[in-house]
Amino acid sequence: MIFPILTSRAPAWKPLALASALSACIIAPAFAQTNNGKTLPPVVVTASRFANDPAFSPIGATVITAEEIRIAGVDNVNQAIRKIGGVYGRQNSFGTQDFDLDLRGFGTNSSQNMVVLVDGVRLSENELSVALLSSIPIDTVERIEIMRGGSSVLYGDGATGGVIQIITKRAQLDATHGSVTAEIGQFNHKAIRASVAKGWGGFALDANVSKLESDNYRNNNAVDQQNFSGGAQWASKEGRAGVRIDIARQDARFAGGLSLEDFEKNPRKTVTPNDYGSIDTDRYTAFIERNLGNWDVAAELSHRERTAKALYDFGSFGTSASTYTGKQTQFSPRVRHLSTMGGLTNELVTGLDFIHWNRVTDSAFSQADTSQKSKALYLRDELKWGQSRVAIGVRHEVFDKDSNDPAPFSTATYSKSQSFNAWELQGSHAVTPLLSLFAKTGQSYRVANADENGYTVFANEPLKGQTSHDLELGGSFGNAEQKISARLFQHRLKNEIFFDPTAGFCDPLYGCSGANVNLDPTKRQGIEIEAKMRLATAFTLSASLQHVSAKFTDGANAGNEMVMVPKNTASVRLSWLPADGQSADIGAQWVDSQRYGGDFANNCAASIPSFVTLDGRYAKRFGPWELAVTGMNLTDKHYFSNAYGCKSGIYPGAGRQLKVSVRYDF
Repeated sequence: MIFPILTSRAPAWKPLALASALSACIIAPAFAQTNNGKTLPPVVVTASRFANDPAFSPIGATVITAEEIRIAGVDNVNQAIRKIGGVYGRQNSFGTQDFDLDLRGFGTNSSQNMVVLVDGVRLSENELSVALLSSIPIDTVERIEIMRGGSSVLYGDGATGGVIQIITKRAQLDATHGSVTAEIGQFNHKAIRASVAKGWGGFALDANVSKLESDNYRNNNAVDQQNFSGGAQWASKEGRAGVRIDIARQDARFAGGLSLEDFEKNPRKTVTPNDYGSIDTDRYTAFIERNLGNWDVAAELSHRERTAKALYDFGSFGTSASTYTGKQTQFSPRVRHLSTMGGLTNELVTGLDFIHWNRVTDSAFSQADTSQKSKALYLRDELKWGQSRVAIGVRHEVFDKDSNDPAPFSTATYSKSQSFNAWELQGSHAVTPLLSLFAKTGQSYRVANADENGYTVFANEPLKGQTSHDLELGGSFGNAEQKISARLFQHRLKNEIFFDPTAGFCDPLYGCSGANVNLDPTKRQGIEIEAKMRLATAFTLSASLQHVSAKFTDGANAGNEMVMVPKNTASVRLSWLPADGQSADIGAQWVDSQRYGGDFANNCAASIPSFVTLDGRYAKRFGPWELAVTGMNLTDKHYFSNAYGCKSGIYPGAGRQLKVSVRYDF
């Protein structure tokens, strides 16, 4: 991990009235389209980056539905992915609700080894800060698809661990509907959410606003977040087009990392009572999809502007303030050809991805003006016959990186071009109506982001790109009522990009400063199991288990375990949904012990302890009204999942919190 400043947050909320006024003319609906009285097929962006054909649903994907989100009572997308999807997440260093999600054991760099998208628009960017999933209105989510494993052919940089795709709802014909939710809870928690959608003919509008205030569990860890999103969309039987605006404002105070001694005495303690930061994000998106017989064409144009600010107080050494002003523009045109001949169905997809990212830093330690341009060409072909599917794909991407930093002692001035290739081969076969088997193999990649290239061992020299050879074997057995899936996976990585605390400038008295490096070869391998069954008419049980071994396979640390990767994680949920307006949901998650961050030599005398957390919700509907009570960490377990040093740099998980909410649907 580099300086915390590099991933901090930014300024305050502009009046919602301005955003509301804009919503009538610039916005993209999150809610089914209809045309001339006929309901159009649901528009979803999935494995092929086009509206889904049932014959080509993503192989081996985990799907979280809107109904499951409602029953579980989660209030943000990040929480839904962890609680319902069984994805392991660690408390981030800011203590906010956007946990660092980890697909397949990538530790502190987990967010850089997966790609996050909303309706096909990439949220993952060229810096260490994670995608603010909490800014996506939870009431607009139709479903969340979690595709684990290498996916760089379609999604490019960083898709080694997998892809998380959030798909939003569509507005309905000649109908107005929406909801208002208010919630209060412990730690001075207050939240309100409102959404409305209107559709008529082939046109639809929607708008969504939310505000969250909470002191959170720890001292000096308050957060104030405000979001607005909305859209306008035109649809017909030939396709659709629309525009969208998303605005997010988050102000947060930073509690800092604790020593193990401090944590055991008082996990709510802050050691940085004067640190704070904020982040402002504005994203504008336009999209179009058009059907031309057997051909489909589509494109998205998205522009994001973000300002992040932070202030850190070092006591007698003074304060350090920083401002990051960034812009990113993406353009992704693509074409698909669907054909059927005899018993064969073929889907051919080809496209281009163009991204231009730039960020200017204003701080005492850096005045960097950094940019990255990337252009990619990809081709993927999938064939289905009978109960079998086979897909093959390739991608070539070129990155041009430029940075100029006139600040004293800076090591972030460079100009470099890098290119990468990805490929994949996958197939599946339904052996019986209940049993399906699948296999995947391929190569994925990731490039070092601007923050990582700004602090390396060799001055002014960007890191090499990371590549991974991916292999996965799996299968599923069952039907909609009872189903179990299992996946064996392996990722062999070269030049893995990671922060090494033993690198950089080393002093005999104070130790090493640490630096971002390309590691010696590493490997992740393990098994994932998911199960879901209806126990009775009103009861549904779901469970997930992941076992992962993450180790160095060569070099000075050969055989050593990677840091901050639990060997085992498991979750189980029981949902109760009778036909009388009641609903209840209870879940538990177990996380195994793991190495402290920085313990590359595996010589720390302790490890991050294992822990179990329990959460639950009960709700009752009265016509359009719903009253609910939700509890998190019901046993008030004192635990932590994020610690950057041996018995130090600890960021505690939140203690028990109870919340009550009221919702009105119209």
